[in-house]
Amino acid sequence: MITAYPAMVFAAGRGTRMGTLTQDLPKPMIRVAGRPLIDHALTPLIEAGVRRIVVNTHYLPDPLEAHLAQERRVQITLSRETELLDTGGGLRHALPLLGHSPVWTINSDIAWAGPNPLQILDTPPPQGGAELLLVAKDRAIGDPGPGDFFRGKDGHLKRRGDAAEAPFVYTGLQLIDTAPLVHFSQTVFSLNAVWDLMLSQGVLRGKVYPGQWCNVGQPQSLPLADAMVGNV
Repeated sequence: MITAYPAMVFAAGRGTRMGTLTQDLPKPMIRVAGRPLIDHALTPLIEAGVRRIVVNTHYLPDPLEAHLAQERRVQITLSRETELLDTGGGLRHALPLLGHSPVWTINSDIAWAGPNPLQILDTPPPQGGAELLLVAKDRAIGDPGPGDFFRGKDGHLKRRGDAAEAPFVYTGLQLIDTAPLVHFSQTVFSLNAVWDLMLSQGVLRGKVYPGQWCNVGQPQSLPLADAMVGNV
């Protein structure tokens, strides 16, 4: 079962777009529908059966780590970063804790309304590649931007590039083969660079989430996420 794969939750960032809300609190501890944002990332993982979860921490880690220590549904391992490593560097730093590949990765500033998103990514990624969960722009809430990808035959992806818009937004959830991380020598790097390598090899694919999704990246997204989750 693909839910037997380990998972990495990205929770180390400073959350600067949240302004004063993250002055004394890490963004994953901001509440949506009465629960910290981090719980909106953990719950679909746990409910789908993921049993090995690693969460990276850096900015104001104490409240987040104290909250995670109270989690009784699954054991969580911390990957503490003394400097921000970005998504690619953070995932590579956590690989000894994750144990094997492929790995789920999920952002900690998103919320869902609909089926468990892990159910949609129901097959392993291509060898050396990744399977991204996308959402159509008209089902994305909270400043989805101009879109990220076009999706072609068999789910193969193409970046928006110079186009004014693309129909699909990356939701922050993927199942990724971590083998390509060895090609990057730098300590700090984004998974976008890894995706570019996968795109050049034709092994970056995507599936589409049928529910609604909210990017909770700025203060004005909070009431939108509250309303969306509250209507489930």
